Amino acid sequence: MTGRPVPAADTPVDEVIAALAVDVPDFPSPGVLFRDLTPVFADGPAFRRIVEGLASPALEDPRAAAVAHADDGVPGDPGFEVVVGVEARGFLLAAAVALHAGVGVVPVRKAGKLPRERVAADYALEYGTASIEMHTDSLHPGQRVLLVDDVLATGGTLAASVALVEELGAVVTAVSVVVELAALGGRDRLAPHAVHALWTT
Repeated sequence: MTGRPVPAADTPVDEVIAALAVDVPDFPSPGVLFRDLTPVFADGPAFRRIVEGLASPALEDPRAAAVAHADDGVPGDPGFEVVVGVEARGFLLAAAVALHAGVGVVPVRKAGKLPRERVAADYALEYGTASIEMHTDSLHPGQRVLLVDDVLATGGTLAASVALVEELGAVVTAVSVVVELAALGGRDRLAPHAVHALWTT
């Protein structure tokens, strides 16, 4: 127990996240303020609200909204057919969102982790590049995808993930994240895709 007060049930979800998250200065390198979300995930009621929030993106982009509502006549259609989660914290969120929505989950992995035929995309790091991959048969053309991760910072990893989804012919209906670090401009990098952040800071 940390002794921190537990937010009330009617507290807005962004305030719940802000109250439970822990700021860690100089991690993973000097000058970086890391927002540790593990205490938020460890709180059952808070985690449930996060999952529900991630599963209900505001489809602001007309293209995404049109695709998501293509099956309006189907009761209970969440607007997407599969959740794609980005390694590593995105895995636990995507799995929970997929279970909540009653759809499947697909991982985006770091290079060298997938055993079968795959597609890859590179993204920039502070020094050099890194690569992420998906199995070539993990999505099918026209499939509606909700892309989920914990934090949107510069948007490099999520932009590469969007590229992989689209290379396989699927359609990103929205990108859902727990926290958006607005000053780093990641939302602009993902345009014109709809970005749904539960807490923007």
